[in-house]
This record gives sequence, structure tokens and C-alpha cells, in this order.
Amino acid sequence: MEHIYDTIIIGGGPAGLSAGLYASRSKMDTLIIERGEFGGQVATTYELDNYPGSIENCTGVSLSKRMKQQAEEFGTQFAFEEVTHVKLEGDIKEIKCTKNIYKAKTIIIATGAFPRLGGFKNELELRGKGVSYCATCDADFFEDLDIVVLGGGDSAISEAIYLAKFGETVTVVHRRGELRASKSLQEKAFNNPKIKFVWDTVVVEAKGTEILESLVVKNVKTGQVNDLKADGCFVFVGYLPISELFKGKITMTDRGDVITDEEMRTNIPGVYAVGDIREKLLRQVITAAADGAIAATHAEHYIENKLASL
Repeated sequence: MEHIYDTIIIGGGPAGLSAGLYASRSKMDTLIIERGEFGGQVATTYELDNYPGSIENCTGVSLSKRMKQQAEEFGTQFAFEEVTHVKLEGDIKEIKCTKNIYKAKTIIIATGAFPRLGGFKNELELRGKGVSYCATCDADFFEDLDIVVLGGGDSAISEAIYLAKFGETVTVVHRRGELRASKSLQEKAFNNPKIKFVWDTVVVEAKGTEILESLVVKNVKTGQVNDLKADGCFVFVGYLPISELFKGKITMTDRGDVITDEEMRTNIPGVYAVGDIREKLLRQVITAAADGAIAATHAEHYIENKLASL
């Protein structure tokens, strides 16, 4: 007889693992499909001290392992596969992967997002060693140090203002001659004595052996190249939701963020979206975990109320 899960969760980051834990705890037959490393973006964070109740010296990897273990203890099943196609309409949903086809009464999409890279030399080699993509996560590691922020939009400038609470200096490096951020944010940044600006400039290389020491920057108008001292480099040139698989199937923003209500429901009954793939203000482990718990709870109610006969 064909097996039909109560819920299938696509993605094994904090949102997906939280959904798995809550679904399994409610005695739902639960499967998490993950194509790579559990934990998603948080698994790349060396230290994680802003998650409430986390142990001393908690890392993104250790927290992800514990989340997976908890879900497993309650019966969550796991499949390591790449999802290639989804059928979301109807009472029974279908997930086609590279090896198998899975069916479920509900689907929770937790595929996350990934930061756009700055595109400079040694960026990946020094990621987590001075190069960061999350001020809320890592700002306190750079207290009284020299910080560089890449970008000129709302997120870059708001994060620069936040980072100025920690760093000795914050230098915003922007490839254009003016910011794209809102006027109110610009005014706050320009009035902050800790924040300075380097215009018409891009970063071409990060320097450092074990940790970031400086950045090689180039003026796009003059071609002049200089070294810029930097203990930390925060890249805020945008995040991209991992949502290509669902385009044309569920309602999204022009950017590709999935639109949900407060119960994590998409426009398709029985289909939920959680974590960084959602259109939301704060993309953090704590909000991802909350999303997962909410979606799993509503998926259980959906099955009880709508699909009791299946």
C-alpha cells in the first residue's frame, strides 16, 4: 500500500527541524527532506550566543545537531535527497526527488535563503573568520574593533547603525556615489559620528591568515586601489530566497519570498512556509524555530479538521 505521510518538511534548518519536532511530538507521521547539511545558514555560525537558553560556547553546528536529535527522539524520519518537483494542489501532495517520490497530506516549505556574496577574493575562505552576513548574530564579537559594511540599501545602513553600537568605527563601502536606503536611515547614519563612508568603491580582496586583517578596495571611477583596515566585514548586498522550485505554484513577492499569514499558511490549503523563505522582518534562528512550531501545529489541525477521512 502506498505510504502517505501526515507532513513532509522540505529543508532541515532550524525552521524545518522545529517543525519536525512539533509535528512528531503530536504523533504525526513526519518526514524531513534535506539535500545538504542540517542547520542551514546557522551551521556556518561558529558561535551562537543569542539563542535563548543556549549553552555556553554554543555553536551553530552543535545547536543544529541537538535540534535534529530532538526531532529524531520523537520519531521524525529523514531523507537525504534533492527535491526536483512538487505537486501541491489537492488533498494529497507529491514530492518528487532524485531517487524517490513521497506523498503527504501537508507540506511545510523550509528551504530558507542564502546571502548574496560580495564577490571578492578570499570571501569564502574568511567566512566566519571576520567576514559575516548577520550583524545581529556576530556584532558583539567586534566590540571596539574596526568594522566594514558592504552595501547601500536599507538592510546595509540599518545594520551599520546597529554595528556602530559595538565597533570602534564602522565604514560603509558602497559602489555608488549615493545610498539607496530610505532618507530616515540615511539621516541617522550620516549623523552617527562612528560611521563614515567610502563612495564609488568595491572590495576586491579580503586579506588575513587565520582571521580577517584588511580589505583591498578599488575606486570604480578612478581605478585607485587601497588597503582598508578591517577586523570585521559585514556583507549586506541582499538575501535570495531558495524558492525557484515553487514559482508559479504558490504566491510570492517579486523577489521570491513566499507570502504567508500568521499561521504560516500559503495560498494553497495544506501548504505552509516557514523560516527565511517567508516574507518577514527578522530572519533569525529564534523566529525560524517559532515559524516551524506554528506551522506544524496548524498542519495537525488541518489534517484533523479537513482530512480525517483519508
